[in-house]
Amino acid sequence: MENALTVHRDQKNKEDASGELIQLVSFNLDEEEYGVDVLKVREIIRMPSITRVPNTPHYVEGVINLRGKVIPIMSIRRRFGLGEIENDKSTRIMVMDVDGELMGFIVDSVSEVIRIAQHEIQPPPPVATSGIDQECMSGVINQPERLLILLDLEKMSSKEDRKILSNL
Repeated sequence: MENALTVHRDQKNKEDASGELIQLVSFNLDEEEYGVDVLKVREIIRMPSITRVPNTPHYVEGVINLRGKVIPIMSIRRRFGLGEIENDKSTRIMVMDVDGELMGFIVDSVSEVIRIAQHEIQPPPPVATSGIDQECMSGVINQPERLLILLDLEKMSSKEDRKILSNL
């Protein structure tokens, strides 16, 4: 009996070690729940004052100084054409690594870090209903208690936009 338990435990450890479980940071935007890979998130901060910058894409809110480094800040609401709302005590900036550059993304609130099995990720639906661009979605997690949309940060801004933002 002990051998069967050992074999089961070894199989479970192999499954965990195979990288099948991934961690996501979930956040809310316009009453929808989204997720991004936790390894892309550098930090989550409260809303500081943002300095506006002329001649930037419409969804760029401006820049902030984060410990001596200038970080461009993007409004995901504007990027996806969602209605503007007033920032409140739940509003956060998620500072993330996008193609080696730090960028901040304004979200309505940050929920939690969740662990999911890789096989739970389904391809995005052919028609996005929440107003986000189809190419920005990397998948969907459909659980009984929640529907989580996975975002691909690299596709949230074009290479040209990122080049402009890296020069700010």
